[in-house]
Amino acid sequence: MDAITPFWFLFSTLTFVFLFVLGATSDSSSLENFMHCLSNHSSPEISNAIYTPNISSFLSILYMHTHNHRFSTSTIPKPLAIVTALTESHVQGSVICAKNNGLQIRIRSGGHDTEGLSYVSDVPFILLDMFPFGSVDVDIENGTALVQAGATIGHVYYDIANKSNVHAFPASVCPTVGAGGHFSGGGYGNLMRKYGLSVDNIIDAKLVDVNGNILDRKSMGEDLFWAIRGGGGASFGVILSWKINLVPVTPKVTVFKLRKTVEEGAINVVYKWQLISSELHEDLFIRAIHEVVDGNQKGEKTVQVTFIGQFLGPIDKMLGLLNKSFPELGLMQSDCIEMPWINSTLYWSNYPIGTPIEALLDVPKKPLSDSFKTMSDYVKKPIPKTALKSMWDFMIKSGSVKMEWNPYGGKMQQISPSATPFPHRAGNLFLIEYLTSWGEDGVEAATCFLNISRSFFEFMTPYVSESPREAFLNYRNLDIGANHPSNATNLDIARSYGAKYFLGNFERLVSVKSRVDPKNFFRHEQSIPPLSH
Repeated sequence: MDAITPFWFLFSTLTFVFLFVLGATSDSSSLENFMHCLSNHSSPEISNAIYTPNISSFLSILYMHTHNHRFSTSTIPKPLAIVTALTESHVQGSVICAKNNGLQIRIRSGGHDTEGLSYVSDVPFILLDMFPFGSVDVDIENGTALVQAGATIGHVYYDIANKSNVHAFPASVCPTVGAGGHFSGGGYGNLMRKYGLSVDNIIDAKLVDVNGNILDRKSMGEDLFWAIRGGGGASFGVILSWKINLVPVTPKVTVFKLRKTVEEGAINVVYKWQLISSELHEDLFIRAIHEVVDGNQKGEKTVQVTFIGQFLGPIDKMLGLLNKSFPELGLMQSDCIEMPWINSTLYWSNYPIGTPIEALLDVPKKPLSDSFKTMSDYVKKPIPKTALKSMWDFMIKSGSVKMEWNPYGGKMQQISPSATPFPHRAGNLFLIEYLTSWGEDGVEAATCFLNISRSFFEFMTPYVSESPREAFLNYRNLDIGANHPSNATNLDIARSYGAKYFLGNFERLVSVKSRVDPKNFFRHEQSIPPLSH
């Protein structure tokens, strides 16, 4: 016993010292090691791509693509450094050096992650900002385009239109969304009833894997290519670019906006919309936006529903279809406008008629002043009129909840739910996005409005999908389940949100993750974990 005591004591002492030193290692030391490593693994331009908190432009770069004000306050954790990727080697070096130094990375393209997961973490992290990596190369002859991850959807639309007035791509109606995250989460817009989602029209991709290798569809294999098209690319690697198939559109499309308040009979129109919007001709997409507005009397509030539509064709043909199937809408020729498809993208983004298409290239010069919370639901059977009235009464009382209802049908019901990780296909009438926004700062205001959002979400429970209650990954919602970012490996927790986002595709995503990133380097609160770690 005496012979082994000194060894035991020495081992215990060294272990204690090691753990103490390890625990005392500062963030600055980790950052210094990361920076040194990065200089050895990246091109010389890396010095122009790194921003640390001691640089005056650090916060402006951080907030340039922070599209939710509740994540741009002083109390929100900041990255140790921001790497604005200028070359592929910057991405490769960031992955290798973060992994070698025990740091997480968060990957941001457009900054529209509704829970801020692409640029906020509770553990020390490096922000890999892809926004400079934003070229779009359109090949009209072959009907394809190569889109880098940092390109905005507005940029994609603009470059397509510069080459052709009869080509388009099915993606968001918000032009500032980044292609990296939007496409990898599914991606939808007003062409989805005709052509499906963004992921249904992606034919190749390039990404940096956990070992810093650059892979394309052939070298990554079909399982990983399947996973990143709707399963969230940030669970598996860093998306560098997408190769997309362009889709044909008519030289001119027809658009309209028609508003109905409760007093103008909106309840009957909305109920009929539920019955027919997913059954209309696939060239026609009509969104229904519910929001609280001022009523006729001073101090009175009411709900107004805006029906915003797009038809791939002329006015007279669209009116013929709608007057037959949806006369309750009361649409007239004077409500409709014919315009090139590219101009319709501005119309859907609420730009004034006649706005030059160069506006699609605009990016915000400062962070938004409003905070918001989004949630989503899928509806499989019409919501009764009595429930519509109660729903609108709730909205008026809260004053801050808005909804967008997006019709399914058409191409969406023709694609297998397992063709991509995005499973929400046949059987859905429409998708709901809930948006609660507020302008006040502070924890008390945020708590108040977040509780309103959650209360309304709870109110809607009887009228939406169940077992599970389905959700859309692009409308990230941590309320449906979240792992802690320090490890993000709990499979039971992951199944709580994974089943809602991916239904039966979740287990296949876990299998892919286990093969390509078994130690779970690419992780966040709602990432796909490996089977074991």
